[in-house]
Amino acid sequence: MAAGKVRSAKKRRFIHNTIVHVVLAILALIWVFPILWVILTSFRAEKGSYVSTFFPQSFTLDNYVRLFTDTSILNFPQMFANTLFIAVCSCILSTFYVLAVSYCLSRLKFKLRKPYMNMAMILGLFPGFMSMVAVYFILKAIGLTEGNLINVALILCYSGGAGLGFQIAKGFFDTIPIAVDEAALLDGCTRWQIFSRITLPLSKPIIIYTVLTSFMAPWLDFIFAKVICRANSDQYTIAIGLWKMLEKEYIDSWYTSFAAGAVLISIPIAILFLFMQRYYVDGVSGAVKG
Repeated sequence: MAAGKVRSAKKRRFIHNTIVHVVLAILALIWVFPILWVILTSFRAEKGSYVSTFFPQSFTLDNYVRLFTDTSILNFPQMFANTLFIAVCSCILSTFYVLAVSYCLSRLKFKLRKPYMNMAMILGLFPGFMSMVAVYFILKAIGLTEGNLINVALILCYSGGAGLGFQIAKGFFDTIPIAVDEAALLDGCTRWQIFSRITLPLSKPIIIYTVLTSFMAPWLDFIFAKVICRANSDQYTIAIGLWKMLEKEYIDSWYTSFAAGAVLISIPIAILFLFMQRYYVDGVSGAVKG
């Protein structure tokens, strides 16, 4: 009787696990399908967006080559350089702001600490693009919406409010024993020395998490870039360039190159996540690695 119950339990467990794996496989296929379609389209030799078959009839690398050679209408290399410059500068500033604010809120006690945290939590409920009209006119008033200063304006937009996103980093710093700071203070260290020489070396996971998220925002953003760049094509970012490829005057000849561009801009992010996935997960979970 007992052996029969064990076999029955094993059978039910096997059926349950099989169903779970089948469901996960279906969900994974649904998730991967758009990515597969974009990759196949990027190698498709037939032009235009209206085709009768899902799989390309012939393959070519011309779509990738055209992105870097045909710059008469859409200068993809320039857009890539603009986006990379903006993303790197914004990433550096945003990372410093987030880590500094998070450390202060985690370790220092001051009068407006609680009101600031509550205000940041409330403001975080609203999407940032709600303020884009006001931000644009402020930037226009100080002369940052023309020429090369557009890059400066975008860097300010992406990094200016980064300190409001302190919640995850603060949670990580809270897990570091405060006794470490107290011992350093007794040894004569300043707060800056504790932050830069002790806390940051212990915080590699959250630093990498902050760097990744700070880099992705300007790399993928379209709304703020489109509002601020307007018709200044020499200052376009990759997101605007890809959007231009889908306009009615370009879509027939640039559609497959659009897919190639989408694949290219995803490669840096994919590589970063593959190499830093472990630290990314540790940063989110708040684990401390000594």
